Amino acid sequence: MNRTTKFLTVAMMAVFAMTAMAGGSYKKKSKDIAKNDIVETAVSAGSFTTLVAAVKAAGLVDTLKGDGPFTVFAPTDEAFAKLPAGTLENLLKPENKDQLAAILTYHVVSGKVKAKDVVNLNSATTVQGSDVTIAVENGGVVLNGNSNVVTTDIGTSNGVIHVIDTVILPPSNS
Repeated sequence: MNRTTKFLTVAMMAVFAMTAMAGGSYKKKSKDIAKNDIVETAVSAGSFTTLVAAVKAAGLVDTLKGDGPFTVFAPTDEAFAKLPAGTLENLLKPENKDQLAAILTYHVVSGKVKAKDVVNLNSATTVQGSDVTIAVENGGVVLNGNSNVVTTDIGTSNGVIHVIDTVILPPSNS
């Protein structure tokens, strides 16, 4: 990806974030904005390389490229870096594929849930099967009490992405 493409991607994400924070709605000016699916959008953003690698390792690429719609709470590379040392490397091992898939699908909700809808929820059932708690604190959305939604409503052809700053983990009894 060249510098111009990276700049444009970051600029578009900033527009989405500012629009969402202002409480406005973003009207697509071009069909090209949401022509990419969730995986393609994550790849082109450049800040989800760890998430994309994990999705590949868990065998979830085809699912997230499917019709959906899906809402993905997407952890950034920095969010994955917050995990305890060795955790990610261990999860990426083939023998831990099911555990990795469970964690990743805990970041996905069926349907297209935009920011204006998320702020009215107390919880949402994830594709993994467990609920994620949702709270509005200090003007922002927090998942499971520790993961802040930092960018909202990134439109894709098969859903929406909300960027989070901390990986969320399903309940241990799931």
